[in-house]
Amino acid sequence: MQRWRGLEDVPSDWGRSVVTIGSYDGVHRGHQRVIGQAVEIARERGLPSVVVTFDPHPSEVVRPGSHPPLLTPHHRRARLMADLGVDAVLILPFTLEFSRLDAADFVRQVLVDALHARVVVEGANFRFGHKATGNVELLERLGEQYDFTVVEPELFTDGDTVFSSTVVRGLVADGDVDGARVVLGRPHRVEGVVVRGDQRGRELGYPTANLETLPYTAIPGDGVYAGWLVVDDERLPAAISVGSNPTFDGTERRVEAYALDRTDLDLYGVHVSVEFLAWLRGMEKFDSIEALLERMAHDVKRARDLVDAYDAAAT
Repeated sequence: MQRWRGLEDVPSDWGRSVVTIGSYDGVHRGHQRVIGQAVEIARERGLPSVVVTFDPHPSEVVRPGSHPPLLTPHHRRARLMADLGVDAVLILPFTLEFSRLDAADFVRQVLVDALHARVVVEGANFRFGHKATGNVELLERLGEQYDFTVVEPELFTDGDTVFSSTVVRGLVADGDVDGARVVLGRPHRVEGVVVRGDQRGRELGYPTANLETLPYTAIPGDGVYAGWLVVDDERLPAAISVGSNPTFDGTERRVEAYALDRTDLDLYGVHVSVEFLAWLRGMEKFDSIEALLERMAHDVKRARDLVDAYDAAAT
Protein backbone atom coordinates (compact mmCIF):
# COMPACT_ATOMS: atom_id res chain seq x y z
CA MET A 1 0.00 0.00 0.00
CA GLN A 2 1.25 3.48 -0.86
CA ARG A 3 1.36 6.21 1.79
CA TRP A 4 1.52 9.89 0.89
CA ARG A 5 1.85 12.90 3.17
CA GLY A 6 0.50 15.98 1.49
CA LEU A 7 -0.87 16.58 -1.99
CA GLU A 8 2.65 17.05 -3.36
CA ASP A 9 3.41 13.37 -2.64
CA VAL A 10 0.65 12.10 -4.93
CA PRO A 11 2.31 10.84 -8.16
CA SER A 12 1.88 13.28 -11.03
CA ASP A 13 0.67 10.47 -13.28
CA TRP A 14 -1.96 9.22 -10.83
CA GLY A 15 -5.09 8.20 -12.76
CA ARG A 16 -8.76 7.91 -11.83
CA SER A 17 -9.49 6.44 -8.40
CA VAL A 18 -12.16 5.65 -5.83
CA VAL A 19 -11.80 7.88 -2.77
CA THR A 20 -13.17 8.13 0.74
CA ILE A 21 -12.32 10.94 3.16
CA GLY A 22 -12.44 11.14 6.95
CA SER A 23 -10.45 11.22 10.17
CA TYR A 24 -11.11 7.48 10.50
CA ASP A 25 -9.71 7.41 14.03
CA GLY A 26 -10.20 3.88 15.29
CA VAL A 27 -11.03 2.31 11.92
CA HIS A 28 -14.05 0.84 13.74
CA ARG A 29 -16.73 -1.33 12.17
CA GLY A 30 -18.61 1.68 10.82
CA HIS A 31 -15.43 2.94 9.17
CA GLN A 32 -14.72 -0.55 7.88
CA ARG A 33 -18.07 -0.61 6.10
CA VAL A 34 -17.36 2.69 4.29
CA ILE A 35 -13.76 1.82 3.44
CA GLY A 36 -14.73 -1.71 2.45
CA GLN A 37 -17.34 -0.41 0.03
CA ALA A 38 -14.79 1.95 -1.52
CA VAL A 39 -12.40 -0.97 -1.98
CA GLU A 40 -15.14 -3.14 -3.49
CA ILE A 41 -16.19 -0.45 -5.98
CA ALA A 42 -12.57 0.18 -6.91
CA ARG A 43 -11.99 -3.49 -7.65
CA GLU A 44 -15.18 -3.75 -9.70
CA ARG A 45 -14.04 -0.81 -11.85
CA GLY A 46 -10.39 -1.76 -12.05
CA LEU A 47 -9.33 1.40 -10.20
CA PRO A 48 -7.16 2.00 -7.12
CA SER A 49 -8.79 2.90 -3.80
CA VAL A 50 -7.57 5.87 -1.74
CA VAL A 51 -8.33 6.89 1.84
CA VAL A 52 -7.78 10.57 2.66
CA THR A 53 -7.27 11.46 6.30
CA PHE A 54 -5.80 14.33 8.35
CA ASP A 55 -3.01 15.08 10.80
CA PRO A 56 -3.42 16.57 13.31
CA HIS A 57 -7.09 16.06 14.07
CA PRO A 58 -8.99 19.04 12.55
CA SER A 59 -10.49 20.04 15.90
CA GLU A 60 -7.02 20.70 17.32
CA VAL A 61 -6.41 23.33 14.63
CA VAL A 62 -9.87 24.86 14.59
CA ARG A 63 -10.25 24.81 18.40
CA PRO A 64 -6.77 24.46 19.97
CA GLY A 65 -6.76 22.30 23.09
CA SER A 66 -9.81 20.31 22.00
CA HIS A 67 -7.96 17.38 20.39
CA PRO A 68 -10.06 14.28 21.14
CA PRO A 69 -8.41 11.24 22.72
CA LEU A 70 -6.67 9.31 19.95
CA LEU A 71 -7.91 5.76 19.37
CA THR A 72 -5.40 4.76 16.70
CA PRO A 73 -2.15 6.44 15.60
CA HIS A 74 -1.67 7.00 11.87
CA HIS A 75 0.77 4.13 11.30
CA ARG A 76 -1.68 1.72 12.90
CA ARG A 77 -4.60 3.14 10.89
CA ALA A 78 -2.62 2.64 7.69
CA ARG A 79 -1.94 -0.99 8.57
CA LEU A 80 -5.61 -1.63 9.35
CA MET A 81 -6.62 0.03 6.08
CA ALA A 82 -4.10 -2.06 4.16
CA ASP A 83 -5.69 -5.16 5.70
CA LEU A 84 -9.02 -3.95 4.25
CA GLY A 85 -7.46 -3.83 0.78
CA VAL A 86 -6.85 -0.07 0.44
CA ASP A 87 -4.29 0.81 -2.24
CA ALA A 88 -3.16 4.21 -0.96
CA VAL A 89 -3.54 6.47 2.07
CA LEU A 90 -3.15 10.23 1.73
CA ILE A 91 -2.48 12.04 5.02
CA LEU A 92 -3.21 15.74 4.63
CA PRO A 93 -1.43 18.07 7.08
CA PHE A 94 -4.34 19.98 8.58
CA THR A 95 -3.17 23.58 9.01
CA LEU A 96 -5.08 26.76 9.78
CA GLU A 97 -4.68 27.78 6.14
CA PHE A 98 -6.02 24.43 4.94
CA SER A 99 -8.99 24.74 7.32
CA ARG A 100 -10.01 27.94 5.52
CA LEU A 101 -10.46 26.24 2.14
CA ASP A 102 -14.09 26.49 1.12
CA ALA A 103 -15.89 23.28 0.21
CA ALA A 104 -15.64 23.73 -3.56
CA ASP A 105 -11.89 24.47 -3.44
CA PHE A 106 -11.33 21.44 -1.20
CA VAL A 107 -13.07 19.20 -3.73
CA ARG A 108 -11.18 20.70 -6.66
CA GLN A 109 -7.71 20.54 -5.05
CA VAL A 110 -7.98 17.15 -3.37
CA LEU A 111 -10.53 15.05 -5.24
CA VAL A 112 -10.21 16.47 -8.74
CA ASP A 113 -6.70 17.85 -9.31
CA ALA A 114 -4.73 15.42 -7.11
CA LEU A 115 -6.67 12.14 -7.00
CA HIS A 116 -8.81 12.37 -10.16
CA ALA A 117 -11.72 10.81 -8.30
CA ARG A 118 -14.17 8.73 -10.31
CA VAL A 119 -16.23 7.67 -7.29
CA VAL A 120 -16.36 9.18 -3.79
CA VAL A 121 -17.75 7.04 -0.96
CA GLU A 122 -19.00 8.98 2.10
CA GLY A 123 -21.45 8.50 4.94
CA ALA A 124 -24.47 10.74 5.44
CA ASN A 125 -22.75 12.72 8.24
CA PHE A 126 -19.71 13.69 6.12
CA ARG A 127 -18.76 17.36 6.37
CA PHE A 128 -15.95 19.23 4.62
CA GLY A 129 -14.60 22.66 3.76
CA HIS A 130 -14.37 25.87 5.80
CA LYS A 131 -16.54 25.68 8.93
CA ALA A 132 -17.75 22.25 7.71
CA THR A 133 -20.22 23.87 5.33
CA GLY A 134 -19.94 21.07 2.75
CA ASN A 135 -22.17 17.98 2.99
CA VAL A 136 -23.03 14.97 0.85
CA GLU A 137 -25.67 16.92 -1.09
CA LEU A 138 -23.10 19.56 -2.10
CA LEU A 139 -20.59 16.80 -2.89
CA GLU A 140 -23.09 15.25 -5.31
CA ARG A 141 -23.61 18.58 -7.06
CA LEU A 142 -19.87 19.11 -7.39
CA GLY A 143 -19.56 15.56 -8.68
CA GLU A 144 -21.85 16.42 -11.57
CA GLN A 145 -19.56 19.35 -12.36
CA TYR A 146 -16.29 17.44 -12.06
CA ASP A 147 -17.35 14.02 -13.39
CA PHE A 148 -17.41 11.86 -10.28
CA THR A 149 -20.25 10.02 -8.61
CA VAL A 150 -21.03 9.82 -4.90
CA VAL A 151 -21.96 6.59 -3.10
CA GLU A 152 -23.48 6.87 0.37
CA PRO A 153 -23.28 3.68 2.48
CA GLU A 154 -25.78 3.12 5.26
CA LEU A 155 -24.52 4.01 8.73
CA PHE A 156 -23.46 1.01 10.79
CA THR A 157 -25.63 0.63 13.91
CA ASP A 158 -26.12 -1.74 16.80
CA GLY A 159 -29.76 -1.24 17.68
CA ASP A 160 -30.20 2.46 18.40
CA THR A 161 -26.48 3.27 18.58
CA VAL A 162 -24.63 4.47 15.48
CA PHE A 163 -21.05 3.21 15.59
CA SER A 164 -18.68 6.18 15.83
CA SER A 165 -15.29 7.16 17.20
CA THR A 166 -17.07 9.30 19.80
CA VAL A 167 -18.93 6.23 21.07
CA VAL A 168 -15.67 4.26 21.32
CA ARG A 169 -13.91 7.08 23.18
CA GLY A 170 -16.73 7.18 25.73
CA LEU A 171 -16.60 3.42 26.27
CA VAL A 172 -12.82 3.45 26.66
CA ALA A 173 -12.93 6.35 29.13
CA ASP A 174 -15.50 4.42 31.20
CA GLY A 175 -13.30 1.33 31.23
CA ASP A 176 -15.83 -0.59 29.13
CA VAL A 177 -13.18 -2.13 26.89
CA ASP A 178 -15.50 -5.03 26.10
CA GLY A 179 -18.06 -2.60 24.65
CA ALA A 180 -15.28 -0.77 22.79
CA ARG A 181 -14.16 -4.10 21.30
CA VAL A 182 -17.65 -4.68 19.90
CA VAL A 183 -17.61 -1.34 18.06
CA LEU A 184 -13.99 -1.57 16.96
CA GLY A 185 -14.18 -5.19 15.89
CA ARG A 186 -10.95 -5.86 17.83
CA PRO A 187 -9.49 -5.00 21.27
CA HIS A 188 -8.60 -1.37 21.95
CA ARG A 189 -4.85 -0.84 21.72
CA VAL A 190 -2.51 1.62 23.46
CA GLU A 191 1.08 2.08 22.26
CA GLY A 192 4.23 3.55 23.71
CA VAL A 193 7.87 3.11 24.67
CA VAL A 194 8.72 1.15 27.80
CA VAL A 195 10.36 3.40 30.39
CA ARG A 196 11.67 2.82 33.89
CA GLY A 197 9.13 3.13 36.67
CA ASP A 198 9.46 2.50 40.39
CA GLN A 199 10.27 -1.20 39.71
CA ARG A 200 7.95 -2.27 42.54
CA GLY A 201 6.34 -4.87 40.30
CA ARG A 202 9.68 -6.62 39.87
CA GLU A 203 10.24 -6.57 43.63
CA LEU A 204 6.79 -8.12 44.14
CA GLY A 205 7.35 -10.85 41.54
CA TYR A 206 5.21 -9.22 38.83
CA PRO A 207 7.57 -7.18 36.60
CA THR A 208 5.61 -4.76 34.45
CA ALA A 209 6.24 -2.85 31.26
CA ASN A 210 5.57 0.80 32.07
CA LEU A 211 4.44 2.60 28.89
CA GLU A 212 5.19 6.19 28.00
CA THR A 213 2.12 6.51 25.78
CA LEU A 214 1.78 8.55 22.60
CA PRO A 215 0.32 12.08 22.89
CA TYR A 216 -3.48 12.33 23.12
CA THR A 217 -3.85 8.55 23.53
CA ALA A 218 -7.29 7.31 24.58
CA ILE A 219 -6.40 5.50 27.80
CA PRO A 220 -9.04 3.37 29.55
CA GLY A 221 -10.39 4.44 32.91
CA ASP A 222 -8.43 3.53 36.04
CA GLY A 223 -8.55 -0.13 36.91
CA VAL A 224 -7.10 -3.57 36.28
CA TYR A 225 -7.68 -5.32 32.96
CA ALA A 226 -7.06 -8.58 31.16
CA GLY A 227 -5.43 -8.35 27.76
CA TRP A 228 -2.15 -8.68 25.94
CA LEU A 229 1.29 -7.10 25.85
CA VAL A 230 2.29 -6.97 22.17
CA VAL A 231 6.03 -7.08 21.43
CA ASP A 232 7.19 -7.33 17.80
CA ASP A 233 3.72 -8.61 16.81
CA GLU A 234 3.87 -11.36 19.48
CA ARG A 235 0.82 -11.14 21.74
CA LEU A 236 1.65 -12.12 25.31
CA PRO A 237 -1.29 -12.68 27.71
CA ALA A 238 -1.16 -9.95 30.32
CA ALA A 239 -2.70 -8.34 33.39
CA ILE A 240 -2.77 -4.56 32.92
CA SER A 241 -2.95 -1.76 35.47
CA VAL A 242 -4.11 1.75 34.64
CA GLY A 243 -3.90 4.35 37.40
CA SER A 244 -1.64 5.96 39.97
CA ASN A 245 -0.96 2.96 42.25
CA PRO A 246 -2.72 4.28 45.38
CA THR A 247 -1.31 1.56 47.67
CA PHE A 248 2.07 3.28 47.34
CA ASP A 249 0.59 6.81 47.29
CA GLY A 250 1.42 7.25 43.63
CA THR A 251 0.51 10.48 41.86
CA GLU A 252 1.42 9.73 38.24
CA ARG A 253 -1.16 7.96 36.10
CA ARG A 254 0.44 5.01 34.32
CA VAL A 255 -0.29 2.12 31.99
CA GLU A 256 1.62 -0.98 33.13
CA ALA A 257 1.37 -4.51 31.77
CA TYR A 258 2.58 -7.75 33.35
CA ALA A 259 3.11 -10.49 30.75
CA LEU A 260 1.83 -13.59 32.54
CA ASP A 261 4.61 -15.92 33.75
CA ARG A 262 7.30 -13.83 32.03
CA THR A 263 10.04 -12.48 34.29
CA ASP A 264 12.74 -12.60 31.61
CA LEU A 265 11.68 -9.70 29.43
CA ASP A 266 14.01 -6.70 29.02
CA LEU A 267 11.90 -4.12 27.23
CA TYR A 268 13.32 -0.76 28.29
CA GLY A 269 13.36 1.56 25.28
CA VAL A 270 11.25 -0.83 23.18
CA HIS A 271 8.05 0.34 21.44
CA VAL A 272 5.26 -2.00 22.53
CA SER A 273 1.47 -2.14 22.55
CA VAL A 274 -1.10 -3.12 25.13
CA GLU A 275 -4.46 -4.54 24.06
CA PHE A 276 -7.41 -4.48 26.46
CA LEU A 277 -9.77 -7.45 26.54
CA ALA A 278 -11.83 -7.07 29.73
CA TRP A 279 -12.15 -4.97 32.89
CA LEU A 280 -11.31 -6.94 36.06
CA ARG A 281 -11.73 -4.42 38.88
CA GLY A 282 -11.32 -0.82 39.88
CA MET A 283 -8.14 0.68 41.27
CA GLU A 284 -7.87 -0.01 45.02
CA LYS A 285 -5.67 1.03 47.92
CA PHE A 286 -4.66 -2.00 50.00
CA ASP A 287 -3.80 -1.94 53.68
CA SER A 288 -0.79 -4.23 53.33
CA ILE A 289 1.60 -5.71 50.78
CA GLU A 290 0.21 -9.14 51.61
CA ALA A 291 -3.34 -8.09 50.74
CA LEU A 292 -2.08 -6.53 47.49
CA LEU A 293 -0.19 -9.69 46.52
CA GLU A 294 -3.22 -11.86 47.24
CA ARG A 295 -5.37 -9.69 44.99
CA MET A 296 -2.73 -9.57 42.27
CA ALA A 297 -2.58 -13.36 42.19
CA HIS A 298 -6.37 -13.40 41.79
CA ASP A 299 -6.16 -10.79 39.01
CA VAL A 300 -3.54 -12.84 37.16
CA LYS A 301 -5.70 -15.98 37.33
CA ARG A 302 -8.76 -14.16 36.01
CA ALA A 303 -6.72 -12.52 33.26
CA ARG A 304 -5.34 -15.90 32.21
CA ASP A 305 -8.80 -17.50 32.15
CA LEU A 306 -10.33 -14.68 30.11
CA VAL A 307 -7.51 -14.53 27.56
CA ASP A 308 -7.47 -18.32 27.19
CA ALA A 309 -11.25 -18.38 26.66
CA TYR A 310 -11.06 -15.57 24.10
CA ASP A 311 -8.23 -17.23 22.18
CA ALA A 312 -10.02 -20.59 22.23
CA ALA A 313 -13.22 -19.03 20.86
CA ALA A 314 -11.24 -17.28 18.10
CA THR A 315 -9.72 -20.54 16.79
